Amino acid sequence: MDDTAREPVDQGLLYLAKLYGIQPYYWDVTGVKRHASEDSLRAVLTVLGAPVGERDDIPQLIRERSQKKWLRPIEPVCVVWEGEPATVRLRLREGDASGVVHVRIVLEDGGEWSDDIRMDTLSLVDVVSAEGVTIQVWDLPLPSTVPLGYHTLEIEVAGGSHQSLLIAAPLRAYDPSGGVDREWGGFLPLYALRTARSFGAGDFTDLRALTEWMGGNSGGVVGTLPLLASFLTDPFEPSPFAPASRLFWNEFYLDVADVPELERCEDAKSLLSSRDLQSEIADLRDRREVDYRQIMALKRRVLEMLSATIHAESSGRRDALERFAAERTELDDYAAFRAVGERHQTGWPVWPEEARDGRITPSDYDESAMQYHRYVQWLADDQIGRVAEEANRHGPGLYVDLPIGVHPDSFDVWRERALYTGGVSVGSPPDPLAPQGQDWGFPAMKPDAMREDHYRHFIHVLRHHMRSAGVLRIDHVMGLHRLFWIPHGMPGANGVYVTYPAEEIYAVYCLESHRNRCMILGEDLGTVPDEVRPAMKRHNFHRTYVAQAECRPDPAKALGDAPSGSVASINTHDMSTFSAFWNGTDIDIWVRLGLLPADRVTAEQANRGELRKAIIDFLTTQGYLSQSDDPGTVEPGAVYQALVSRVAGVAARIVLLNLEDLWLEPEPQNVPGTSDDVQPNWRRKARLTLEEFRDRQDVLELLEAVRTHRGRRSDS
Repeated sequence: MDDTAREPVDQGLLYLAKLYGIQPYYWDVTGVKRHASEDSLRAVLTVLGAPVGERDDIPQLIRERSQKKWLRPIEPVCVVWEGEPATVRLRLREGDASGVVHVRIVLEDGGEWSDDIRMDTLSLVDVVSAEGVTIQVWDLPLPSTVPLGYHTLEIEVAGGSHQSLLIAAPLRAYDPSGGVDREWGGFLPLYALRTARSFGAGDFTDLRALTEWMGGNSGGVVGTLPLLASFLTDPFEPSPFAPASRLFWNEFYLDVADVPELERCEDAKSLLSSRDLQSEIADLRDRREVDYRQIMALKRRVLEMLSATIHAESSGRRDALERFAAERTELDDYAAFRAVGERHQTGWPVWPEEARDGRITPSDYDESAMQYHRYVQWLADDQIGRVAEEANRHGPGLYVDLPIGVHPDSFDVWRERALYTGGVSVGSPPDPLAPQGQDWGFPAMKPDAMREDHYRHFIHVLRHHMRSAGVLRIDHVMGLHRLFWIPHGMPGANGVYVTYPAEEIYAVYCLESHRNRCMILGEDLGTVPDEVRPAMKRHNFHRTYVAQAECRPDPAKALGDAPSGSVASINTHDMSTFSAFWNGTDIDIWVRLGLLPADRVTAEQANRGELRKAIIDFLTTQGYLSQSDDPGTVEPGAVYQALVSRVAGVAARIVLLNLEDLWLEPEPQNVPGTSDDVQPNWRRKARLTLEEFRDRQDVLELLEAVRTHRGRRSDS
């Protein structure tokens, strides 16, 4: 609700909420100030460990939270930035700030540094009174030569010993050219990539072929949607943004014909060459939409045979598999988790109590199923690794998408439940296209728990992606600063924002990006707090520019301005294709799905007409489009070509083309805010196969135009 209509909220409750990082209000995309309701605040506080029963409980909860914050001498995580003064904040009760502080740093590599620092040499930066106790806050200097890495900081002061994770990080994320190169590439969901050889959906071999083709045309980046493990039986959720884990790949994308064990498994070879299986595969290829269940079932029949083959005897390949499992500390747990789920055909929240609580024994699953999941992860790691190797030959490399969350029944939530919330899910606040807000359905990670965990799980998630990524796209980068938590049972509009320790999260990203030589892109569309974009600039997180999202009816500003160093595109996977946007067929889709009220259709169509006219005027004035007496006669293809030239010429670090726009595809891949029963999201295949579009003259001419505007790479 806005300022003029808000209900009164107890001031003590508001203060308690602030202590827990809950924002009592926010400004929405229309400039309206939205206040949190008391019910929402109470629900989120309960999730964060501060259940408010009666109002009389609030003072004690405030006292406990304040004491936890102010009576701890150092934070559980401290950050020092490369090239900046290395200091951490030290908090002491008044009267304890005397004598000597013994400081010891145990380095990541086992080395040590220690010193005794006299309190009278420190700088006092603040004095705070908390619950009748006066706290003095001091700057504690550390050596400027602390190497980059994750270290243990130990301090002894006033008779107590305290530890913290010390993250020494580069200030700016990695960029191989320092932001100078003008790269470009193409985007297509891998499931949508059609070829004459795959099982009815793209696989890693197809992705490698696409990368090779793009590189042959001087494109240095190939992007796709998340490739993470999915639930494809029961439970069933094919959305790439609701993965079964952010630590493992999706075996759905394996090319079974590219597995070495196939040469030694006669049963698998016979099955693959059988008339029945080939007929079934041909049928799957001909379908307009991906049948995840059937494709996965077919691949699994073959992969189970290959798994049995490698596990039947000792071999060099078997030894390599075991080494891989030993290096991936979560793999055996993941494989057992998936095997238990397959036995019960349900999500873990309804498993038997012991398994549900994380106590799995070999009697809870079939050994062959557990071996299968270990095996396919090893295969997937190898196959995507070869895609990444091919991509690195042509430019920054593979553009990998990191979703902001995981499925509530996921392995990650089961194994790391202390880090994840129950009782709330993450979403987005109301906006013009979703007046009731959006509930994305996945649990949030708890800020305090992430810090106490020293970001262990989060670091593993990043490393899993960055081992293969040359460019990592962070879905909803605002989540580094705050996330919109929606209490279960409440509408999306009743959500509240919860803040996160952004500086610490940036430090982890920056350190891992350098260690893995991976660029960082932040998706900063939607409701963006003021502090987000300056922080992205400070840490070299490339911003997002999307032409269709920047359109304005003013001919002078029809396409907005692409931020220098951004990743620029015409649209995204969550938006209308160019053809649908230009022709207005997306408005028809919104009406059909109930996303646009009937009384707003005429206004939306009129607005779209104004945008079209402004874009034509702008592109004509700038010389990208030939002068026309009647803008209504300009062909969509001509506008798209002009728009491609315009976007390719902006001062972006990377320009990414939606490959389906090259042949003016009208249908979307996803319509946000819809479910499977009304809209088959994440299933539509590309209208053209790779073999068809890679040789089309109009496609090649568009790529040549982009190459001309971006400049040819030195290796082309």
